[in-house]
Amino acid sequence: MSLIILQIVIKQWDKSQRTGAHILQRARIPEAYPLIFPPAFYVFDKQCTIDQHGDDIQGNRVKYAHGADGNIYFDRFRVCLDDKRIAYHDARSDNPPRIIGSLKNQWIQCKYNCRYSILESDMYYWLYEEVTVNAICLNEFNDKVFLNSEPHIIYQDINELDNARK
Repeated sequence: MSLIILQIVIKQWDKSQRTGAHILQRARIPEAYPLIFPPAFYVFDKQCTIDQHGDDIQGNRVKYAHGADGNIYFDRFRVCLDDKRIAYHDARSDNPPRIIGSLKNQWIQCKYNCRYSILESDMYYWLYEEVTVNAICLNEFNDKVFLNSEPHIIYQDINELDNARK
């Protein structure tokens, strides 16, 4: 039986943390980690390992679901358990998810960023976010799979979130 491994790294910050020093500090945060249980855990009858790192200011940031169609859905992604392909859905588009590639014995890294308003203490503020997803399908578990090689595909959906910052 094959195992889908999903590693999610979330970097979050607010408007006050957009200085050059803050940007450098976030750049030093790794984009890949070894797989250690916990925090990693199995889901969907041990067909998938989830390993989440980084910020989660609001709590429960990433939700996971095993659809009736046999696919795994999380955040902006769909992983087909039949053909082991990962697809990305651009939140700014009504288009169907874009297939990025096969996860069979090769890992794919996907990055995107966004911002959204948060209501806290009767005040709204911008929460900025950069998400990195490392994904692979293996027949045998490897705790250093994302550290021992480079990704086969790097897919990015990075936008300029603050046009005033130039």
